[in-house]
Amino acid sequence: MTGNFLEIRGVHVGYGGNPVLTDIDLAIAEGEFVALLGSSGCGKSTLLRTIAGFNTPTSGTIAIRQRDVTELSPDRRGMALVFQSYALWPHMTVAQNIGYGLKLRHKSKAEIAARVAEMEALLGLSGLGQRKPGALSGGQRQRVALGRALAIDPAILLLDEPLSNLDARIRLAVRHDIRTLQQRLGITAVHVTHDREEAMVMADRIVILDQGRIAQQGTPEDVYNKPASAFVAAFMGAENALQLEGTVVADRFVLGARPGQAPCQLPMAGRPLVDGPVEARFRAEAAVLLAADDAGSCPDATLELAGTVAAVSYPGGLWRHVVRTASGEVQVDAPRALAVGDAVKIRIAHPSLFLFSAAAHAAAPSRSRIAA
Repeated sequence: MTGNFLEIRGVHVGYGGNPVLTDIDLAIAEGEFVALLGSSGCGKSTLLRTIAGFNTPTSGTIAIRQRDVTELSPDRRGMALVFQSYALWPHMTVAQNIGYGLKLRHKSKAEIAARVAEMEALLGLSGLGQRKPGALSGGQRQRVALGRALAIDPAILLLDEPLSNLDARIRLAVRHDIRTLQQRLGITAVHVTHDREEAMVMADRIVILDQGRIAQQGTPEDVYNKPASAFVAAFMGAENALQLEGTVVADRFVLGARPGQAPCQLPMAGRPLVDGPVEARFRAEAAVLLAADDAGSCPDATLELAGTVAAVSYPGGLWRHVVRTASGEVQVDAPRALAVGDAVKIRIAHPSLFLFSAAAHAAAPSRSRIAA
C-alpha cells in the first residue's frame, strides 16, 4: 500500500435539506482494502455512492491521485461498483455480462474476448461463458458481477454489500475469494457492510459510521480491542453494559465496593476517564463465570460481580448465561452450563473491560441505537 490514493475531505451530503453525511474526512492508500461498517441508515452506502459519483456533496472534495473528481460523472472516475443485487443482464450470457463495460468503451471483439477469458479463468468461471445468469448459483452470479467490474481495470473497486444475498456457507467462500483477488491484483477497494465479522476478516482498515459521521477508524484489531466510544464498543460486540462509579487515583481508576460488586483498581491504560460515573462494556465471551462458592482468589485489576443465573441457552461452542446482577442483566458465556437460580460470580479482566466516562459520553454527539 502506498500514499494517499483516494482522499475525501470535509464532505457533507444531504437529501432535501436533511443531512446524511457530516464532515467526512478519509484518506485511503493505493492497494488498501477499507470496509465501511455500520447499522442501517448510518450513511455508509451514501458515502460509497458519493465516492462513485452518484451523489454530489453539498460541500467538500473527493480526489484520486490528487485530482479533484468531485464534479465528475461516475463513468469518468475510473471506478467500478459491484451492487448488492448483482445487476446482471438476464438475457445476456456470462461472457456478454463480463464484457459489457468493455463493449461500451468500444473495445475490439478480440480484446473483449481475451479479457473475458482472463476474467473467467481468474474467477473460476471457465466453461460457463455461454450460460445465462438464471442458470448460475448465487456465488457464481456474484463472481460474474465481480468479473464485469474488474474487466474494465478500474483504479478503485467499490463493493455495496455484495455478499448479503448469499447463504452463510457460500458467503464465507466468496468473501475469501474477493479478499484473495484484491490482494493478488493490488487493487484499491472500498466495501460497505453491516456484518462485523465480514469487515474484520476482509479489510485492512475499518471505518465505523454512526448517524452520518465517522465514529472510529483503524485496523480490525484496533477497533475491536480499543473502541473509542461506548457506541463503537457495543457495535464491535461488547453489548453488556454496566453503570459504575469510580475515582481516578494516579494511573488507576478505583471502583469502590457496592452491593454485589467487589472493590478493584483498573489501569487507566490511556483512557480519558474522570471521577464519577462510567459506562463499562464487555463481551459475553470475555468474562469468566464461576459458582458463588468458588474459593479461587480474584486476580488483580479484575472486576468481580455477584449475581444469579436467570436463563441458560446453547448457541454453539459455549453455554450462554443471562445473569441478573445489582447493576442489571448481562450475558456471560461459559464452557459448562450452570443452573437457573444458581448464585454466581462474574469476573472481567481489565483488558476486556471498556470504560467510558459518562461526562465525556454526554458531551459527544448523540448515538443511534444499534440495529438488531
